[in-house]
Amino acid sequence: MKKRGPVCLLIAVFLTSCATADDLTYVSEFYSKVPQKLSRYSWYGNVRLLLFKVPQDTIFVRWLFTGSRGAGATCANTTVTIHIRAGAPPVINPLETQFSENAAFSLAHNFTLMLGSAGPNMTFFNLTNPAVGDWFIAAHLPKDDGKIEPKGFSSSCSYFFQPQMFVRRVIDMPVLEPGVPLQQTVSSPDKPAVLKVFIPAYTAELTLRLGGCRTENSTANSCPLVLILGSAALTRSSPKTVNCSGQDECPARLHSPPWESWVRITVESLNSNLSTSFQITAALAAGCKPKSGGLFGDFFSKFSGVNGTVLFSNATSNSTLPVDNATALVQPQADSLLNSSPSGDSCLRSQPVFKEDVDVVSVRFALINGPNISISSQAPTLISLNLNSGADSGGTLVLDLRLNQTSLTHGNATVVVCVSAGSPVLTLNESQSCTTAFSQGYSLRMNGTSPEAALHIPFPETALWYLTLHTVCPADASECGKVSGTVLASSLLSACVNDCGTYGECRLLRSYGYLYAACTCKAGQRGWSCTDASEAQSYARQMLAALLLTLSNLMFIPPIVVAVYRYYIVEASVYLFTMFFSTFYHACDQPGVTVMCIMDYDTLQYCDFLGSVSSIWVTILCMARVKDIFKYMLFMLGTLVIAMSMQLDRRGMWNMLGPCLCAGLAMIAAWIYRGVQRRQCYPTTWKRWVFFLLPGIVSAIVGISLYVFAQTDENYLYTHSAWHILVASSVVFLLPPREKHKKPWGWSQEAICGYQICKNEREELYTVP
Repeated sequence: MKKRGPVCLLIAVFLTSCATADDLTYVSEFYSKVPQKLSRYSWYGNVRLLLFKVPQDTIFVRWLFTGSRGAGATCANTTVTIHIRAGAPPVINPLETQFSENAAFSLAHNFTLMLGSAGPNMTFFNLTNPAVGDWFIAAHLPKDDGKIEPKGFSSSCSYFFQPQMFVRRVIDMPVLEPGVPLQQTVSSPDKPAVLKVFIPAYTAELTLRLGGCRTENSTANSCPLVLILGSAALTRSSPKTVNCSGQDECPARLHSPPWESWVRITVESLNSNLSTSFQITAALAAGCKPKSGGLFGDFFSKFSGVNGTVLFSNATSNSTLPVDNATALVQPQADSLLNSSPSGDSCLRSQPVFKEDVDVVSVRFALINGPNISISSQAPTLISLNLNSGADSGGTLVLDLRLNQTSLTHGNATVVVCVSAGSPVLTLNESQSCTTAFSQGYSLRMNGTSPEAALHIPFPETALWYLTLHTVCPADASECGKVSGTVLASSLLSACVNDCGTYGECRLLRSYGYLYAACTCKAGQRGWSCTDASEAQSYARQMLAALLLTLSNLMFIPPIVVAVYRYYIVEASVYLFTMFFSTFYHACDQPGVTVMCIMDYDTLQYCDFLGSVSSIWVTILCMARVKDIFKYMLFMLGTLVIAMSMQLDRRGMWNMLGPCLCAGLAMIAAWIYRGVQRRQCYPTTWKRWVFFLLPGIVSAIVGISLYVFAQTDENYLYTHSAWHILVASSVVFLLPPREKHKKPWGWSQEAICGYQICKNEREELYTVP
């Protein structure tokens, strides 16, 4: 056994080093989602977000997008916009609104799918060497027209979208070991050589050398090959391509490659029918590495005090220690975190970070040594933000930096900041851009005149993010020397920036268990964080809307007075309930500075909807003039059923239509019965029909028509106020007159005696001793 082990190892190495593209084993996998009903776009909540996971070693992926529409004359041709992105949900801007001043983003790749009348429409999207991990697909219809319709009354067509994913991956992809040459053969362009190399943390550079090319039936030593490094992600990240044609040796260098991840290497042939063999070698240049303190080192000293007392029980709260003591505890740790190069010269300062989960899609990062970051011109300072959790990509990464001007030892120095994902930029200067091997980071600068900088990254991709700070001197500075200073840093992952501001509301959304957040805006505000005020409503218009929608409910005072005058006390109570809750619901439903809520918004809305439908119910039953015992039984039973339906679906079509039809049928049946019994039309007088019933019916029909068909976001304050006025006015006309021979308030001597101890005229005799 001892002799066979090295032999097997040599055979394995030989087989690996002599692999060809034909030796790769490809497997296929297929993934699908159920069809999703699409909505017109007004905010991110209208988007149908779908998540696919691309497996490891996938070299080709094809998405099939299928769109369909319902049948019917109302189904018009339309387009579906599809956005696709790797690592995080797509950042989109269909309405072309302005983002916040400090927002840093790249719009996702998108295309459209036409939906016509010829059945389902399909389109393909192919991608070679896709990035491994989460891929998000978002789909929506064109802009919402702003029409407000009760659920069930809408005549619009239903459109559906279904994505499917076909994956082609390699199950035995060769691994390129650093310093070990690997022999490969490429036979045709459609059979490339695919390899991968692992990049450890703190790697500064990856160097690849491709040489020793031998082409079939050719004596030339040139390499008719194309070298492709990295994977496609359709964002700020893109693979690198090197054309090796005409070169004996083809070198390729990647500065700041992604740490702790696999880098894909693809070699394609430029010859269609000739096979080419080559040798490829990888070399890794290590950068600054942290000093090793052993298995535990100063681990316990960082988090424990004397006798095991915890010093950092809450990393986000302000320290309660005296300033001198806190400085004494922190300073030795900061010095011990100085990293060094092999030569011993300091080259990097690393700051440990405490990650605290605050809430769903909310994370706070706190520096263990305090919020102040020491910066220097001799070595950059590195801070890592761990956003490797899948839920971390559903919010907004917020960075706020403030330079302490008094701590800067050179007045003309500049603090250069680079924020990048996957790997940091370890060398920064005045002219260098914030660029890593495959992606473009975000740059910030602070100096004595502009000491503050902020960055908001919506939907940051799932990765380790790095914040690099370095102090640089201006090019014309003759004597700069060592420049140091401090920067106050605040970093957190927030569901929404500033909670969407005064005119917005941050809402948590979910798709197949994936949680993300988005802003819905009011009062004409638009944009990702409700910061685009180009179409914002003025304060006067907001106040006009609040006054119209609330004061129009005072039109229920005449129905209340008429109902009380005619002794319809129960009906008057329902009208009073409706007026009260409708007034304060609309006062709470206003945006921004004109809002006033006396209780929970959902409670006010529920009571407003319940009171409105109950008012219609009791009014029509009152017109039926049935006996009191049946009328009050129907009042109570109908109200309970309405309350149940409101709880099931508050905006459903049958919440209003059902009570109207049932009460209307009961009223018509009672009127027909009375007319047959009296052998004349009921109501009996033409004046009742002309001056009361017809105006009331017309007013109610016009009000319901406005409520159902005419309301839009633009005219809502006018049409809904008119709805209040017309419905209240119809009640005044439709309430029947006082019943003859009926005692005031419905009281009578018989009824009173039924609830009192009536006097017994018979005298009782008592025996007195």
